[in-house]
Amino acid sequence: MGKVENIKEKIEKFLYEDDSFPATATKFVLMALAVGTVGFAGAAIPGIIRLVEKYPNFKKYPAKKVRSAVQALQRRHFIKIIQESGDKCKVVLTNKGKKRIKEFYFDSLIIPKQKKWDGKWRVVIFDVPNKFNRAREALREKIKELGFYQLQKSVWIHPYPCEDEILFVAEIFRAGSFIEIMEVDRLLHGGKLKQYFDL
Repeated sequence: MGKVENIKEKIEKFLYEDDSFPATATKFVLMALAVGTVGFAGAAIPGIIRLVEKYPNFKKYPAKKVRSAVQALQRRHFIKIIQESGDKCKVVLTNKGKKRIKEFYFDSLIIPKQKKWDGKWRVVIFDVPNKFNRAREALREKIKELGFYQLQKSVWIHPYPCEDEILFVAEIFRAGSFIEIMEVDRLLHGGKLKQYFDL
């Protein structure tokens, strides 16, 4: 499964599930607009309200708050409303808005647990130069947060598929060229790791 699909799945979960992540109306509207360019006839704000009210979680946000949220997103340059021919207009995410979507995905990133472990270990190795010290430390903290076991200083182990997630994290920190991901069937201390991950 690709990185973009993962982000879209996370957004759909956010929009459709009653127990999704807590959020302001502004974040909710931004997520609703994140699935692609949105076009409609008539005034922009009523059109956006019609768009977002189809999602079950819309009931948490009064129309007045949604209206204010749209104005806030425009003011902060997260979205751009483009007037087209006649009474048609479209709403697109700006680069700043896309960055905010990535930040949301990054903050809520998890590595899904398989129903049945496939018996393979995912080994992540990174060697980020000292001049990128802040990125290296942030990368290490995120890998820890994702539940990896630290085998050595820059060698981390996880039992479940995680390439898409790690590549996304690497992209955020511009560290893709310093990371290697391997899949192995056997590790010398595999028994200890099985206990650690409760496999």
